[in-house]
Amino acid sequence: MKRLAIYHLETLSWIARLGTFRAAAERLNTTQPAISARVREIEEQLGVALFRREGRGMVLTTRGRDLVRDFEPLWAGFEAALFKASDFAGATGVVRVGSGEIAAASCLPGFVRDVERDLPGVTLELELDLTARMLQQLLAGRSDLAFLAGPVAAPGIRTAPIGSVALVWAASPATVAAGGFDRDIPVWALPENSPLHGAAVESLAAHGIERRRIGTCDNVRTLIDIVRAGTGAALLPETMVRRLLAAGDLAEVLPRPVRTIRFEAAIRATERDPLILELFRRAGALQIDPAQIAQG
Repeated sequence: MKRLAIYHLETLSWIARLGTFRAAAERLNTTQPAISARVREIEEQLGVALFRREGRGMVLTTRGRDLVRDFEPLWAGFEAALFKASDFAGATGVVRVGSGEIAAASCLPGFVRDVERDLPGVTLELELDLTARMLQQLLAGRSDLAFLAGPVAAPGIRTAPIGSVALVWAASPATVAAGGFDRDIPVWALPENSPLHGAAVESLAAHGIERRRIGTCDNVRTLIDIVRAGTGAALLPETMVRRLLAAGDLAEVLPRPVRTIRFEAAIRATERDPLILELFRRAGALQIDPAQIAQG
């Protein structure tokens, strides 16, 4: 009979956090059979069943839940002590990060650069998506950290503000010269579940512009290309079109909305992994638009 090792407790902790053997295997960079073998070793050592089959999945038994509840704070403290002693230099693992295009075009590259420099043993897996889907991924445990357009007020999520982005109604210079919204030009925005879409509808109403429909695209850079080619106007993040406006490749077609889009770094409220907490701390020190600091 094998003695329990640290990796046994780590395995049980990640199964409890992520809900499936498969997800724990992915997080720990191993195979599902290896995870199953570790669980069997724990159960043999303790002489109790920790999981029971429910449908196609496995869920913790009452004894299993009690064990996880009792040892997780100890496990988190153990990890934190080791990381603190090494200033996180020895941290290893894969961390899944979700981000929208706006963060990816502004503060995310610097964040990735600093993590690569300071934590060489950590591998970041980046996925770009819309805020609503990233929030679902985070809550389901399929991502560890996310940069979300906010404000986010979802139960089970802990956030840190990282600033806001101004919005501009942009079109090609030719579209503006031809009258802009004085004509019936197409309007473009991100899909309806995006805060940017809501801001577009709100801004049009404030200017007394009635629209039957708004064309949507889930890629900001594509929206920029569409309006730059002379096909209507779009409400866009100023950070992503700043250079095009300065170069005269785009022009503002309406006064800028008062409303801005706030951004937040987010993790699960129950997150205890010291590495993810450290990355969250670093993310919370970012600014989505560093130019705002310089101007301030």
